[in-house]
Amino acid sequence: MNIIARLWRNHNEALLVILLMLLTLGTLNVFSASFVTAGQEMKDSYFFFKRHLLSLAVGIFIFFMMAKVKYQGKMRLGATLFWIVCMVLLFLVHVSGVTVNGSRRWLRLASFTLQPSELAKLAAVFLAAASLGIQTRRGRLTSIFSPALVAAAALALPVYFQPDMGTAALIIALPLVMHLVAGVAGWQWLVLLFLGGVGVTKLVMAEGYRAERIASWLNPWQYAQDQGYQAVQALLAIGSGGITGTGPGQGMGKFFYLPEAHTDFAFAVFAQEWGLGGAWFLIFLFVLLLVYGGQIVRKAPDSLSQMLALGCLLLIVGQAAGNLLMVLGVLPVIGVPLPFISYGGTSLIVNMAAMGLLLNIGRQIVAAEHAEERETEQLEIEGQGLKEKLERKRHLRLVRH
Repeated sequence: MNIIARLWRNHNEALLVILLMLLTLGTLNVFSASFVTAGQEMKDSYFFFKRHLLSLAVGIFIFFMMAKVKYQGKMRLGATLFWIVCMVLLFLVHVSGVTVNGSRRWLRLASFTLQPSELAKLAAVFLAAASLGIQTRRGRLTSIFSPALVAAAALALPVYFQPDMGTAALIIALPLVMHLVAGVAGWQWLVLLFLGGVGVTKLVMAEGYRAERIASWLNPWQYAQDQGYQAVQALLAIGSGGITGTGPGQGMGKFFYLPEAHTDFAFAVFAQEWGLGGAWFLIFLFVLLLVYGGQIVRKAPDSLSQMLALGCLLLIVGQAAGNLLMVLGVLPVIGVPLPFISYGGTSLIVNMAAMGLLLNIGRQIVAAEHAEERETEQLEIEGQGLKEKLERKRHLRLVRH
């Protein structure tokens, strides 16, 4: 990592370069993975691509806004207001939301759609950061029964009934991991394992299709024509790419073989067209993001910033890991997009906001380091001046004698 560290002057520069690469690859992949579906269903091959570019423009604006916002002293109030907005939007989804493939997850705004469950992920992170920032500053252990986790559960509940169990689980998991990292009593780990095991089992068995999805995950080839179809087609697409890939835009998986090719399974299209080398390069970018983001978490100037950076990093890298493992068949199909690579306007904007906050905290670290360097240089200059002054006095005494 020392060799990699020399490529950039600081963490901010690294984050910007990584983000630029991810956005470039993601924009190319969104067009390649979506133009067939867009042409057939929307009669416009550029339909999803144009919407992606608009979302990207909004995301860039939000990114720079988050990179400069002064959140200290305003986090608790801001997180509470954002939580209220998300709860209202999630209620509106159930009242007048747009239904696609049997799930009601979107609100229509003029000719565009908004997915409030994506905003809920960020709201859960904000709530946890505001609460944990105070707890860790005071040196206290946190609790898995904290108000922040209760509020996150309130966000997850309407998402679960959309139905979207994967996103609901993520809304709970993000602040929960933040609490565990901050520190909880040992007995709470046991309670968490017990409740988690019982809860997941009950939720999976509550709906027949979820149990079938687990069965198809364990042996997708046995269910290759129904529940395991997506997983099998994703693996076939990845395998057919070989080492060098079929070439950008040349993959066959998106030609109605692979469902959700431009959303949840965008990585399969990317791996088919860019090959094993391209797939590993994309994974390497997320690993670098984890490394440099982790350094920002470690060096954050205060406890609030540390928890906020941790939450934003988990939001991006956690989703990336979940999506990659899902597409590769290590996890069951959970409906989590690949940040910056999958199509999804609200998801892209939320991830850009998270990256902006990481950059914001990184800027504070750089500013503090520069201030410390200037102070050290000033002390060295003053020390050198004092040394020279003492030398002159000593010389004068010797001359007099």
